[in-house]
This record gives sequence, C-alpha cells and structure tokens, in this order.
Amino acid sequence: MKTLSYSALKDLGYSEYLLREGKEKIVQFGEGNFLRAFADYFVDIMNEKAEFNAKVVIIQPIKMGLGDIINSQEGLYTLFMRGMEQGETVNEKRVISSVSRCINPYEDYAAMLEVARNEDIRFIISNTTEAGIVYDESCKFEDIPPSSFPAKLTRFMYERFLVNRKGFIILSCELIDNNGQELLSCVEQYANLWNLGDEFTLWLRDFNIFCSTLVDRIVTGYPRVEAEEICESLGYQDHLLVTSETFAFWVIEGPASIKDELPFEKAGLPIIVTKDCKPYKERKVRILNGAHTSMVLGAYLAGFNIVRDCMLNEPIRDYMNKTIFEEIIPTLSLPEDELIEFAHSVEDRFNNPYIDHKLLDIALNSTSKLKARILPTLLDYVEKFGKLPEHLCAAFAFYIKFYRGRKLEGNALIGERNGEEYRIVDEPAVLQFFFDNKDDDIETLVEKVCKNVDFFGQDLTEIAGFYDLVLKHLTLSTPKGGGF
Repeated sequence: MKTLSYSALKDLGYSEYLLREGKEKIVQFGEGNFLRAFADYFVDIMNEKAEFNAKVVIIQPIKMGLGDIINSQEGLYTLFMRGMEQGETVNEKRVISSVSRCINPYEDYAAMLEVARNEDIRFIISNTTEAGIVYDESCKFEDIPPSSFPAKLTRFMYERFLVNRKGFIILSCELIDNNGQELLSCVEQYANLWNLGDEFTLWLRDFNIFCSTLVDRIVTGYPRVEAEEICESLGYQDHLLVTSETFAFWVIEGPASIKDELPFEKAGLPIIVTKDCKPYKERKVRILNGAHTSMVLGAYLAGFNIVRDCMLNEPIRDYMNKTIFEEIIPTLSLPEDELIEFAHSVEDRFNNPYIDHKLLDIALNSTSKLKARILPTLLDYVEKFGKLPEHLCAAFAFYIKFYRGRKLEGNALIGERNGEEYRIVDEPAVLQFFFDNKDDDIETLVEKVCKNVDFFGQDLTEIAGFYDLVLKHLTLSTPKGGGF
C-alpha cells in the first residue's frame, strides 16, 4: 500500500473535502494526538464550511517527535470519531488536511523563526501537557532552541516583534487553571530574564491576546490493535491514524472580536468565546468529572470494571442520574437547558462502545478529586437548600470503603474485592493514613476521615448531619461491596 499523501488519495479516487493549498495562519506547539483530533479538526471544518483557507504549521516542542512522519504524509492523517449520540452508535471518518508541515526546531531553528516573521500567522495554539507551562531560568536567549515551551514562545514572539508589530491570538490548551495567563506570566519572566526591553513587554500585553481555554474531547489516540485492518480498508498506509469520541467542546476566554477572525460560528462548531471560562469549567468538573468520581469507587466494589458496563446497570445508572440532575445541576449558574443538554451528552459519552474506560484508572488520586469535584457541589447544595445531598454524601462512603486496604506495597495500598486484590493509588500521606487506621471500627474511621483537614481543607464533621449520613451509607452497603 502507498503511504497517505495527496497523490495517493487522488489515485484512490478520493472525492471528499481536502485543502491542498492554503495560507499558513496558525502556529501550533505540539504535534500529539489531542491537538490533531481537536484543534486541527476544527480548523479543517472551518476551511470546508467557512472558507477559512488556513493551514497549521506545527512546531515540534521536544527533540524526538512525529515531525518526520507528519512531513512524509504531507500533513495528512485520518481521524475516526466514534461514540454514541442520542443513543445511536456513530463511527465517522475524516481525512484532515489542515496541517501544512511540522518543524523540528532542534534540527531547523531558523525555520521556526522564519515562521514568526510571516505576518499571515495570527493564531498560536499549544498543548504541551500540563507540565509544559513552566518557567525554567536555565533557558537562555541564545539557546538553539531554548528547552522550555514558554521560552521557545518568547523567542518566537520576539522575532515577530523585531520585524513587525502585528500581534498574535494565543490559545493555550494545557490542562491547568488559567492556562493563558500562566503562559503570559512565563513569557514575561523570560522577557525580563533576557533583558528584551520595556517596549517588548508592553507589546506582549497591548498587541497580543493570551486566552485561557477549556478543552473537552476524549482522544484515544493511535488504534494500535486495529491499525493494520483499518489501513487495509482505507487502501493506504497511515502512520498518524487517530481516534476520538464524537463529542468536542472548546471554550475560549477572550474578547468577542475573536469571532471576527475565527469563523467557527459560520462553520457550526461547538466553540464558545466568553469573558469568563469559569461557569463552563465548573459545569465540566462538576457534571462530567463529578459523575465519574461519585460513582466509580462504589461501582468497582460492586463488581464492575469499566464505565460502559456501569451504564447498563439500573441501580448505578439511577444513582448517577439522581446525582447529576437532582444534586449537581441545581447548584450551577449556566442556563438549565444548557446544563441538561450537557448532562445527556455525558451519558452518551459514558456509554461509548469504543472506549473501555477502566474504573481503577479513574479512581487514581480520589482524595484530591473528591475535594475538587464533589465537595464544592455538596457545600453549595447545603447552602442553597439547607439539607445534605444524599447521593454526594454516599460518594464519601464509597471512598472510605474503597480505601480500606490491608497492606502497603510500594506506592499503593492493597484493597480486596470479593477475594481479589486491587491497587489503591494516591499521595503517600493518604495511603499511610488509611494503612495506619486499617484496624479502626467503622465509626472511628469515618470520624477520622471527616476530620482530616489535610484531605479536604476543612473538618467535615462541622457540616450538620454529614458524619451520620456517611456512616449510614457505609452500613447500608450491599454484601457485594457497593452501595447502590
């Protein structure tokens, strides 16, 4: 088979949308699966439906990456979007043609700087993982290239500043809070470290827009097990195959003027520009992540291993729906119809027949997840309604039961489910706490957990009735171990 290329597609009689020639308008730091299945997919749709005519030039952020493969396939790759929509199975294929090339700055630093001088470049997109936005003072201006992503970006932007003053719109997709502002802070620190001058520092803020963004799409990556079979069916070899769920949502925190330059509304894409990402982040964390965290520990103890199978179990599904619709949604600020629509999409995502999402993977570091995803909703519910949310309190009971391990092995506490051992993975102090208290009676353990300010930032026994309700759920747990 031929490797995927424009000529290979032509030989196969491929008749669907492709953009062979277009202006490079976007620089992307990061060539991984996520951005190719998310941002580059959105650009491809805007090219087709809104005549955006934009190409993405990718900067490989580390020395070893996919650049050579991307260039050998002329930027082309095949995206499979698979999942459930309104209860129906969906499996869509699209050849993405929005990428022009990939530059490895460790091999061709001059090419990266040349792109910075191209005044057609208006957008910078990044996803260099949550560890990517970091200030490393060892990076030097004269490094070829500087090692950290913010240092590379600073050097890139300074090159533009020297040639012309047309700024950029920077869309940071790293999974940290206030990612755009954190990135700007790092860039300003490098500008100061490298003595690039007050005029450059003013230009950074006055002529550029650093947007914090919220991204939401599960990207399952290269389908290694299926790849050979898929390529046989396609008729070409694609080393950049990528799979994702069908759901996608992007919230960009920035001025409304961004809509004038990024034609996502005309393309009908699920992208929102807003002055404040917080309500959308809260919706995702509390509904999607909160549903996961509240359910998975009890579901695992009840004998289930993956999310999809939980959705086929009526008591678990009923517990999840009551948690979302009766306890989480009433605490949120977005319009109710938007929240309900999002909640229904969550159920479709949990039912995805193409993703085996393991409960034990979601269970990692559940202590901090309870604090971030469940406790704020519980407190808001109590404040609004003057009573405790039954199902969110049950999540704390599942947590205590799941974490009741009998021995420590390396970086894990070992629990037992129906005679089968499982690994509890969390911060060392958390694991040590549960190990040290493994022989406590249930009343004592519940009290110690609730009073652990290091875990939850406050003494939960001070919430009227909370201790009693958590204890009640623990004593009502089924013989199989769950509490549904």
